[in-house]
Parts: sequence; C-alpha cells; structure tokens
Amino acid sequence: MKVSCIQDNLSKGLAIVGRAVATRSNIPITQNILITVTKSSGLTLAATNLEITMTCNVGAEVEEEGSITVPARLFTEFVNSLPSDTISISLPVDGRTVELKCARYNARINGMDAKDFPKMPAVNDGLSIKMEPDALHLAISKVVFAAATEDTRPVLTGVQAEFGEAGLTLAAADGFRLAVNKMALSEPLAEELALIIPAKSLIELNRLLVDQEEAIDITINSNHSQILFSLKGVQMVSQLIQGAFPNYNQLIPQSCNTKAVVVLADFLRATKSASIFARDGSGIVRLQVVPKAEGADAKIMISAQAEELGDNVSELDAEVEGEEAKIAFNSKYLSDVLAIVSQKKVVLETTGSSSPGVIKPVGDDNYMHIVMPMFVQW
Repeated sequence: MKVSCIQDNLSKGLAIVGRAVATRSNIPITQNILITVTKSSGLTLAATNLEITMTCNVGAEVEEEGSITVPARLFTEFVNSLPSDTISISLPVDGRTVELKCARYNARINGMDAKDFPKMPAVNDGLSIKMEPDALHLAISKVVFAAATEDTRPVLTGVQAEFGEAGLTLAAADGFRLAVNKMALSEPLAEELALIIPAKSLIELNRLLVDQEEAIDITINSNHSQILFSLKGVQMVSQLIQGAFPNYNQLIPQSCNTKAVVVLADFLRATKSASIFARDGSGIVRLQVVPKAEGADAKIMISAQAEELGDNVSELDAEVEGEEAKIAFNSKYLSDVLAIVSQKKVVLETTGSSSPGVIKPVGDDNYMHIVMPMFVQW
C-alpha cells in the first residue's frame, strides 16, 4: 500500500469515523481504524463499535493498493500533530507496520490484519428515501434529547421513526417526558413504516448533517434490522432497535383547563434563574398560572426554593385562557425543551397539578413536548 493525501483532509476524515470507534470492547480490533486504499475509491477510512459503522472517503493519490487496521487513538493523535502538508502512507507487501511521512516528521505504527476487521454491513436492498439535511437536522434536534440514556428499557433509548404518506414523525420518551415532531417528506411513502433508531446514532448523524448541503439517501434493509445514511463522502450504518415502542398517542392530553402563552426568551431566562435554586431543591421548579383579574394582568409565576439556602420568584406577562393553575416540573426537563424551540412564543397547557403539562411553539403545529409533573406541597 502506498498513498498520499493532505493532512487536513485526513484529519477531518479521522474525526468523522473516530466517533464510531469502540471505547470498550472485548474485540480489540474494533478499537482500530480500517484503512483501505484502491485505485477506484482512493483512501477509505472505516470504524465500527458493532452498533454504528462509519466510513469516510478521503481524497488521495494512490500508487499501490492495500489495507490495514491501525490503533485509532494513536494514529489520529499523530496525524493531528502534523503540519498542514502532504502525508505519505506506505505499507510493505504482507507487512503490518504502517510508515507515515510528513515534511520532516516520520512514524512507524504497528497495525493488525484488515482481514480480521468486522465485515462492513451492506445495506443495498429494501426501502430508499431522500431527505433534505436541514429539515432532518432540525427534526432530530427537537426530539433526540428526550430519549432515555439508561438501558433498563432498550426501546426508550431510541427514537421512533414513522414514515408514511403524511411524512415523517419522530418521537422520543424516557418515561418522564415525550417529544413529538412531524415533518413533510419530498417524496412521501405509499406504505406505512415504523422503526426505532438508536438515539446515539441520530446524535452522530446530526453532527454530520451540519455540513451537508445535498439531500441525503436513507436505505432501510428488507428485514428492518439496519439503516444506512449516505451523505457526501460519508456513510453511516446503524443497527435498529427491535421491540415495540410505547403508544405515545395515549400520553397526549386531548384537552386542557388552562392555556398560557408567554414569550420564549423570558420563560427560558426565568427557568434558568429558578434552576439555580432548584439544584438544591430536588430540581423542582414551580409554575403558577394566574388569569387576568380586575386591576391585575395575567401572569406566570416561576419559583424554586432550597431548604436552608433560599428561594426565588419570577413573574412573566402571559396571555391566559381558563382557570388558575399550579404545576411543578423538573427544571432540566423544562429548560431542555425551551432551549430547542425557535419561535418567539410558546404555549403551556395544563389540566391540573397532577396531569402532564404540554408545551408547544406558537405558530408551529408540528411539534409538541409533554412533561410529567412533580408532586409538591403548595
């Protein structure tokens, strides 16, 4: 193997596939990066943790074809330390020691045979979909943070993706909150399809979508066990989570007794202020919605208290419909949803202190967030 490429390009490629390198594994070679050099494809980097597989093409001049796996951390750190110049990579025939040269820097890195690297999954059958990167990036951002991070219920560590004629619906829940976002597809599907994509995979995909301009191709294999995301120069294959996602529609309140519209920036600022005190008070933020009365405007009062430390109260102007209401939320859950909304105003809907609260952006009927209340003494 003999190939040369620009240091910046190789460094960027390593940063992309490095996200899929196994950090802890019983299979040592999954902590390596696979380097494959061919005349047809140039230099290709690949990494896998057996759940996510990432490949990236790097522009290069190929003299001799070949392949090898090298320790991901060592190889990446050395390449990142090099000057912005041309890097020459060579591997003797039947050898396992890679030689790197860049300007006056040289290194020899011991690798492992490419034949021992896990076979790269091929997802070339099944259903194919095209999606605009900006719209998908926004949709993922609105729901992925609500997925569970603990594996006690594996299906909740993923995001339910429902494809169909109406478009794509993404839903995530962790038992305490639920985020649902609907978006149109440029080419709606004639058949209904629901699958669970690991939240970790969507987080990695979202990093890639930031720099993506062209539409991305999504392929789901015929037995619905893997999904392939094809971007410019990068491919990511993810295993899908098998199981039944909860019927989240049953959690969405169909009516409310109180509806309050408030300026998003004010709501978020007051929530962050309250969360300072909530840190030492079980993370509890109290909301009191007060309708307009004679001589007094409608408002929302946001408060938190910490035993022996103190408390705080903020008052926000609001447009209130319905009766007075009191409800308490976990400060993190409330801050998380307010931080991803882009509209200027949000509406808070509640039925009572023991019922879920619903937060929706004003002017956007495609997104809603449900937060379970915390039970407190008022």
